[in-house]
Amino acid sequence: MTTEDSIVAVVAEAARIREPLLIQGNGTKSAMLRPVQAARTLSTAELSGINLYAPKELIISAWAGTPLPEIEAALAAAGQHLIAEPPDLSELLGTNGKPQTIGGVVATNLSGPRRIAWGAMRDHVMGVRAVTGRAEIIRSGGRVLKNVTGLDLCKLLTGSHGTLGVITEITLKVLPAPEATGTLVLPGLEPAAAVAALSAALGSPFGVSGAAWLPREAAARVSGLGDIGGSATLIRIEDFSPSVSYRIGRLKDQFAASGAVALDTETSRAVWREVRDARPLEADSEDAVWRISVRPSSGPSVLDALRAHGVAGFLDWGGGLVWLAGPADTPTHMAVEAAAERAGGTWTLLRAPDTLRGAVRVVPDEAAALARITRAVKAAMDPAGILNPGRLYAGL
Repeated sequence: MTTEDSIVAVVAEAARIREPLLIQGNGTKSAMLRPVQAARTLSTAELSGINLYAPKELIISAWAGTPLPEIEAALAAAGQHLIAEPPDLSELLGTNGKPQTIGGVVATNLSGPRRIAWGAMRDHVMGVRAVTGRAEIIRSGGRVLKNVTGLDLCKLLTGSHGTLGVITEITLKVLPAPEATGTLVLPGLEPAAAVAALSAALGSPFGVSGAAWLPREAAARVSGLGDIGGSATLIRIEDFSPSVSYRIGRLKDQFAASGAVALDTETSRAVWREVRDARPLEADSEDAVWRISVRPSSGPSVLDALRAHGVAGFLDWGGGLVWLAGPADTPTHMAVEAAAERAGGTWTLLRAPDTLRGAVRVVPDEAAALARITRAVKAAMDPAGILNPGRLYAGL
């Protein structure tokens, strides 16, 4: 679809005949969550282009099909960047060759390591335009940092995976890119000790923007960490060069007993790109991949509980995000669910064969009261149930 009006026409016809639609951009995340059974695909990939960029106002607006690298290049030319550090999971999801679109990033609410310091992608969406399942164009938010334009549908649509509307345009808040990046590596720590160190760093006054733990096998797969020879506890600081040098030095003194090693800017950025994109994860092409979100202190116990099931992974977000890979079968998936629930967390089946994705829950069931609200919102925005039916929940 090359225009918003053409998307409206397709949705209107599909709603009239109750024909399910698969909503996507370049399809780079089609392996996520449940497979959608749809008669047609509605792609926003051709609805592309940056239509507003005001560096002084820290705002960029683009059509949903705009490739993310195009947006990042425009921002970089002005010394700015996307705050949420969205990951590129194309290698993990088996969709190499196609760039992800900004619409896909927002629709899935994907955020990288910087989330612990600056919030998720949805926190930086200032405005959206979308076509609902009623074939109505809706607009929420605006193109300024301070606005009170109507109901905040931006957060509702961000992370809805195309089930409530076809996002057509997005306005994002951006920030100046850091001049330098420094990383402190604490080698050889076990998960519980690593999370304690990460918590201490995050609670320090030094403005940590990334905190992750990689087991020995994962660290060995990351460029720049090959000489560590064991697990790697990573602490990142981003800012002006003198400030980064000072704060990394102070943290190095704080963790001197751990044999801390400092990485330079170039190496740090390469390491965190790989962490961002989950490349330390050892996932065969036949493996399933999960993400579990828990209290940081519970991350190590989740890893420990699943080791006996042949599931391994690493920790991001100070221990609060557990990346996992293991056998793509129902018993293993049920073990992952149980581990997340015991830890009081939530989980997402990020990648698996269609047979498993269609047979199990890919996200936890909502509480009854929240599920009623979800159904009511779905009925209001997509009464015919034609937009990515079943992507998140069977029958919805």
